[in-house]
Amino acid sequence: MIHKKIEMAENEIKLTVAEINRIFNSFIGKKVLVIGDVMLDSYWWGNVERISPEAPVPIVHTHSKEYRLGGAANVALNLKMLGAEPIICSVLGKDHDGEVFLRLLKDENIRTDGLIFSSIRPTTVKTRIISGKNQLLRIDIEDDSRINIGDESFLVSKIIELLENADVVIFEDYDKGVISEDLIKKVVTKANEKNIPVAVDPKKRNFMAYKDVTLFKPNLRELSEGLKMEFKSPVEFAEISDAANILKDNLHIQNILITLSELGVFVSDTMGEGCIIPAHIRDVYDVSGAGDTVISVAALALLSGVSIKTVAALANLAGGLVCEKVGVVPIDKGELIKEAIENYSTSN
Repeated sequence: MIHKKIEMAENEIKLTVAEINRIFNSFIGKKVLVIGDVMLDSYWWGNVERISPEAPVPIVHTHSKEYRLGGAANVALNLKMLGAEPIICSVLGKDHDGEVFLRLLKDENIRTDGLIFSSIRPTTVKTRIISGKNQLLRIDIEDDSRINIGDESFLVSKIIELLENADVVIFEDYDKGVISEDLIKKVVTKANEKNIPVAVDPKKRNFMAYKDVTLFKPNLRELSEGLKMEFKSPVEFAEISDAANILKDNLHIQNILITLSELGVFVSDTMGEGCIIPAHIRDVYDVSGAGDTVISVAALALLSGVSIKTVAALANLAGGLVCEKVGVVPIDKGELIKEAIENYSTSN
């Protein structure tokens, strides 16, 4: 059963403080292509004092509004906070929201030379209405159809050019139309030719298209939808292990990392049977963006040369930390290093 595997995996991960610092120092300056669906996260903050007389809904008296980088752009922001150099490869609308998005990128000094602009698609915007620490409503503006062939061809050519100086590639797939099977095949083939690792945070539409990648990171729901498998509740280790083996057999994936919410993460490489890295006890306020943080830390940790179990352990810590914050926020590197030392240092 799952809990026996949790105990075994936890005891296997021990690092010196020097090794932990070496891992995180190795992130500095790494060039990461982030390919996927970007979005503008809009937050309306306010207070609820009464119910509307017009309908049984709360009236929110807003006191502030904030824009943040979302989707694949939140991955880029996490990477920057970790010391890497992200380059976003995506499509923006030629609209006001796109201009706001670009301004946020420039404020963060994140490269924009992998972006293309469309006059027929809007910039994806997710607006969240929040009272205190509770999200009351989300409003989405988007076009999730596949981008047109001309834009896709232009985007692929930009990606191939940028690959020349990349250390790792991340596919951040939100099923909003930027990523297609054709794009995946062309980019992964070229990256493998150059021995550049490819990490994937998938969604349902292209789930089975990510062949021959280095790291594949679905969550349990994405795994269920992608493989059309139903899991028991609570989920058992054997079920997850079987699903991971199906992925390996069909997609020839080197490493699989499956996030399991409060249970932690399942991890398996080409040689191992897999194990579970347990979640740490948290005051969870908001899971938004946690997957972005996990894939960011995992992709950079892969480059440091540590075991896949250590990669999973550090990514698991990072995902839990951002769940303690409200809204989509990037990881705090100093906080993550401190937790890594507290949880995995041999001196403790």
